[in-house]
Amino acid sequence: MNICDIPGQGLRIAPSDVPDPILDLSASDDRGEIILGGGCFWCTEAVFRRLDGVADVQPGYAGGAADAANYKAVCSGSTGHAEVIRIAYDPAKISYGQLLKVFFAVAHDPTQKDRQGNDVGSQYRSAIFPLDDRQRAVAAAYVRQLDEAGIYFGKIATTLEPLEAFFVAESYHHDYARLNPGQSYIRMVSMPKVEKLENYFGERLKRG
Repeated sequence: MNICDIPGQGLRIAPSDVPDPILDLSASDDRGEIILGGGCFWCTEAVFRRLDGVADVQPGYAGGAADAANYKAVCSGSTGHAEVIRIAYDPAKISYGQLLKVFFAVAHDPTQKDRQGNDVGSQYRSAIFPLDDRQRAVAAAYVRQLDEAGIYFGKIATTLEPLEAFFVAESYHHDYARLNPGQSYIRMVSMPKVEKLENYFGERLKRG
């Protein structure tokens, strides 16, 4: 069994018991956009698309140069990019901090360095790309808060990295999990994460 398939991987507690961020953005200070890397972007996109208040999720690449921002090159693990998602959301419905909570609780295992389960390489690193100083402060405070709470079996490996540019991934990656439900990776790795979201954060899901 891939570690990505295990409910609550990396956690000593239930995902629903992961604490809320002590520090968060107010709706008026929240720009409604967040960029996260948590392993394969098929998985993270599938999770965040289900959340109420999320308007759009785009898979892409961050952390490397424009001339190597393509799937084949990034998969080599030598370009410096991470597979990421850019989430557009309504701060009146869900906050930056609450998106981080889902990221740390169910979307991936933040204690794994440069990998998620059998997906190994720096392109699968756990990373947050803050878009301004407020986002950086909230993300840094939340990583400290979670580490100090001791809720994971290991130390959080998530990096906070400056965003030079976000490169949108090739069109066939967009909404990949929904469009390819029978694909083995989607069934074995992506969908267990979505099911975990449904089981532990059902009140945050879109209706209908």
